[in-house]
Amino acid sequence: MNEFKRLLKYLRPHRLTFVLAIVAMIFGALFQGAIAAMLVPLFDQFQPSAAKNSETLFALQKLIPKDNWYQAWLMISVLLVSFTVLKGVAEYFSSYLMAKIGQAAVLDLRQELYAHLLNQSASFFERHRTNYLVSRIVTSCSAIEISVASNMRDILREGLMLIVFLGGAFYYNWRLMLGAIITAPLIAILTAKFSKALRKLSEEFIESNKLLSDTAQETLTNQTIVKAYSAERREQSRFAEAARRIARAHLRSGQIAATSPPTIEIIGIAAIVILFFFGLREINSGRMETSQFFAFLGFLFSSYDPMRKLSRQHNQIVQALAAAKDVWDVLDEN
Repeated sequence: MNEFKRLLKYLRPHRLTFVLAIVAMIFGALFQGAIAAMLVPLFDQFQPSAAKNSETLFALQKLIPKDNWYQAWLMISVLLVSFTVLKGVAEYFSSYLMAKIGQAAVLDLRQELYAHLLNQSASFFERHRTNYLVSRIVTSCSAIEISVASNMRDILREGLMLIVFLGGAFYYNWRLMLGAIITAPLIAILTAKFSKALRKLSEEFIESNKLLSDTAQETLTNQTIVKAYSAERREQSRFAEAARRIARAHLRSGQIAATSPPTIEIIGIAAIVILFFFGLREINSGRMETSQFFAFLGFLFSSYDPMRKLSRQHNQIVQALAAAKDVWDVLDEN
């Protein structure tokens, strides 16, 4: 959390751009919700005339002609295409503005880090090898840039999408939605456990990379000493152990990243199967139209996609914060 708060300092000069990006994301989420809401008038066209004009999100049913199927089809088509184009425009601006913020923030961070290194004494460079410092300027800062420009954008965008989808599902039937919420705490607990384990592995991976670079540089720089003492086998063993540590960290990280989304998805699908039964009961009792039930399922199914993406993005944010910690360690040392 401290790493994230410190990173926000580099985003403050770009507050206006950030607000504009958020506004674009909000419009993108609303247009996505409007596209999903068109399921109700679309399914109504296949129902008897008496069942048409079911209520839907944003009151879009009022725009659909009731007595002429051709005009209804034409209006539905125009609305779907218009909402899709507007959503694409909003997503373009949100992506561009967040990329602009990421580039500007990392530019400031790199310049500050480089100026800090230039002002250090000779003893500082004796304690830290050149490849270690260069990796903080290049690799660690690049990870932060990706975190701001891509991961943070996706977290905000998918979070807004999730709010719209859950809100739409509540609109169509709050009883069914309350049943779906039961799975939310379980998903949150699993996500927290996956994130904690991944953060530990990220720190281990970074330290292993540092050890591997140091080992290779020491051996190659002091080749004459290594050969003089016939230490080739010992140095080979040191290098192999560091490489194995990196491989193990990669494999464990891959296992966690691969396990997290399917686990959440299985829980979600199991909940939807149960909700399908109760949805049929709502329709048969007259509390819900068939088209509204399909729209409810559409919103609910759509909500699990942002959940899955948020799980992945959270894992990547954790990795970026581990890289940010290395940058702060260098900046804080004099």
